[in-house]
Amino acid sequence: MLQNSDAEKNVIRRIAVFCGSSRGTERIFEEQAYELGKTLAVQNIELVYGGANVGLMGTVANGVMENGGKAIGVLPVFLKKVEIANLNLTELVMVDTMHQRKAKMNELSDGVIALPGGFGTLEEFFEMLTWAQLGLHRKPVALLNVDGFYDALLALVDTMVDRGFLRKENREMLLVSDNIEDLLDKMRKYEAPSVGKWLNRAGLLNK
Repeated sequence: MLQNSDAEKNVIRRIAVFCGSSRGTERIFEEQAYELGKTLAVQNIELVYGGANVGLMGTVANGVMENGGKAIGVLPVFLKKVEIANLNLTELVMVDTMHQRKAKMNELSDGVIALPGGFGTLEEFFEMLTWAQLGLHRKPVALLNVDGFYDALLALVDTMVDRGFLRKENREMLLVSDNIEDLLDKMRKYEAPSVGKWLNRAGLLNK
């Protein structure tokens, strides 16, 4: 993605959304997943997601499709029965492995948002964030912190900075908001760091 001047914004045509294949315990998780999908549709941003019709995954896709938007699902063949493929999408791409799923979602998207989820959501999200840290892409990577779901995780990330395992510049790559419109605005204004994780060979190699 090309970086823009201060007066311009990143053009975001598609966003990859990672989220749970469960609905969670609080109704607000499902409500915000649907609202995110609806907002993407209204703003003419296409959804790229895991391709299932269950949990928050299905909800965010419904929010897009029921409001005239476009949604592309990427689903590994072996999960087709477990996660139940969503056949009401603009397009459903079948792949062989989880790694191919992430690579394809990265290829198709201009940015990343994570909603609440479990191990899989975090694994997918942090791989995308790590790729950004290493300079493999320059896309905005963001958390929609619904009902404080990610507060404890963010506290851990700050501990990583405080204890010398994460540079402040890389911490600032992680965009966060509990408001959808605000989060999308931050993504449009995002500028990737001019330097990657490995600044030099002398003193910062393990940060």
